[in-house]
Amino acid sequence: MTPAGWAALFAGALTATNLVSQAIALWRLRKPLERSALLAALPAVTIVRPVRGIEAFSRETAISGLELDYPHYSTIFCVADADDPIIPLVEELIAQYGADKVRLIVGDVAVSANPKLNNCVRGWEAAKTDWVILADSNVLMPKDYIQRMLAAWRPESGLVCSTPAGSRPFCFGAEVECAFLNPFQARWQYTAEAVGLGFAQGKSMLWNKPFLDANGGIAALGAEIAEDAAATKLVRGAGKHVHLVGQPFEQPLGARRLRDVVQRQFRWARLRRVTFLPFFLPEILSGPLPAVIAAAFAAPAFGLSPLLGALMVLLPWYAGEIVLSVAVGWFVSWRTPIALLVRDIAFPGIWAYAFVGGDVSWRGNAMKIRIDGENALNDAVPAVTNKVARDGG
Repeated sequence: MTPAGWAALFAGALTATNLVSQAIALWRLRKPLERSALLAALPAVTIVRPVRGIEAFSRETAISGLELDYPHYSTIFCVADADDPIIPLVEELIAQYGADKVRLIVGDVAVSANPKLNNCVRGWEAAKTDWVILADSNVLMPKDYIQRMLAAWRPESGLVCSTPAGSRPFCFGAEVECAFLNPFQARWQYTAEAVGLGFAQGKSMLWNKPFLDANGGIAALGAEIAEDAAATKLVRGAGKHVHLVGQPFEQPLGARRLRDVVQRQFRWARLRRVTFLPFFLPEILSGPLPAVIAAAFAAPAFGLSPLLGALMVLLPWYAGEIVLSVAVGWFVSWRTPIALLVRDIAFPGIWAYAFVGGDVSWRGNAMKIRIDGENALNDAVPAVTNKVARDGG
């Protein structure tokens, strides 16, 4: 076979794989979940929410978790800094909804270099129920939030979680973030789960507290700089599986600068690089650029222009993403194709940066990630660890 023929085959294989992943994700997201035995039992649940600072949707997302249609649950808000401006809002919610339903715990415990995890420790220890949800503060919880988490629990589950579904973008930068979060990140995560390779996402994590406590407790999630990576390894090591909710929960975005969106992707790529290298390496093939280059190279051998060859990859690729997004209710606008293109122009650079960049920006704080042996470590100074409690953004 000629080089052009091999290039055409490569482009076709990548495009077909992409379309298959979209179809698998669509099937998984539209598949009705069976009523689990756990949901039928309606166990008491504690929601632990680490919070920091006031953002555009802080009040709405906080209230959403206090007005759930579930009979037995309570919420613990965890704040690392006693001077954090979010505290008056939480105190207002305690007065409104009652101290028996809402609690505030101030002060973190440095069990890791992960500021979010440190901010959850005291809330986890205060939870008296067997079922605990660790939920980022920017998760917008629907009325049946807990039911949907419980419904996804199966006998072989070690963890149920949800990827974020980006919503309410107020500018183009936020639409690019939707393009990353929804038809790219969420799609591949649901595809992975459908083929038996489910991995954790830290936005919403339903734990059986006795199970995690028996496997090192919440501090065990500090074995990696990203708690969801540590959770995935812990669950798999225990012979269990990570499962996803039937539909991801919303993360309203508001206004996002494109630069900040790319910075977040830099951080997440670097974390994936140091925690799951074998799975990170082929990520470059999940975007259309390699297929586009191969198709453009092969096109003249088939009497086509390079531009037409590239379009023969991009059009079905993006059409599939838009169809998937519309079918499952993810954000779509007339600018979505442009946002997808910007995402895919940026992604190869983000992937490459993960191999050379050591610094990441986490909630406005510079943090350095390095690898010692096979473990991801963070040599951020303690002041950063104590100061930063994150909301998941």
